[in-house]
Amino acid sequence: MHESGALFIIEDDMPAGRPTKYKPEFCAQAKKLCELGATDIELADFFEVSEVTLNAWKKRYPEFIKSLKTGKSDADERVERSLYHKAIGYSHDSEKVFQHQGSVVRAPFREHVPPDTTAAIFWLKNRRPAEWRDRKEVDLGVQDSLADLLREIDGNSTGGPGFTRVDEEQAMAPEQPLSDC
Repeated sequence: MHESGALFIIEDDMPAGRPTKYKPEFCAQAKKLCELGATDIELADFFEVSEVTLNAWKKRYPEFIKSLKTGKSDADERVERSLYHKAIGYSHDSEKVFQHQGSVVRAPFREHVPPDTTAAIFWLKNRRPAEWRDRKEVDLGVQDSLADLLREIDGNSTGGPGFTRVDEEQAMAPEQPLSDC
C-alpha cells in the first residue's frame, strides 16, 4: 500500500522497469557464438547489453542458459580433441607452393606433426592426477608435533664442544661483556 492509501497491484507478467531486449532468437545466436569460443563479456558486447543483463537472462530464460551451456560444451570438446591430437602427434594433408620457371607449382604432401611433450604432460596431469601431479603426498606415520620433538631434543641435549646450556633466567639477564678466551 502506498503512503496515500492507494493500493497498487503489480501483475506477474508485467515486470517493473525497462522492457527486456531479450528475444528468443538470441538462443541460436548465443549457442553459435559459444561454439566459436565467445566469452560472456563478448556475448554481452554482441547483444549490446551489460554482463549483468546477460547474467539476468541466464536466470530468467532457461532456454538461453541451455544454449550457452551446449555451445560452450561443444567448444570445450573441440579444444579437448585438439589437445589430445597435439599430445599424441598427428598427420594431415598439406600443400607446398613453389615457383618454377615463372609458373606456380603446387605439391601436395602428407605433413606429420610430432607429439608435444608439454601437451602430453598437461593431458595426463588433468586426466590422471594421482599418477602425474607434481606433488606426491607421503604419510610418514609421524604423530608427534614439531614442538614436542624440539622439547625432547632440548631436554636430552648435551650440546657439542663449546656448548653451554643457558636457562631462561640467564637468557633474560643483561648482557655481560665477554672475557678474552
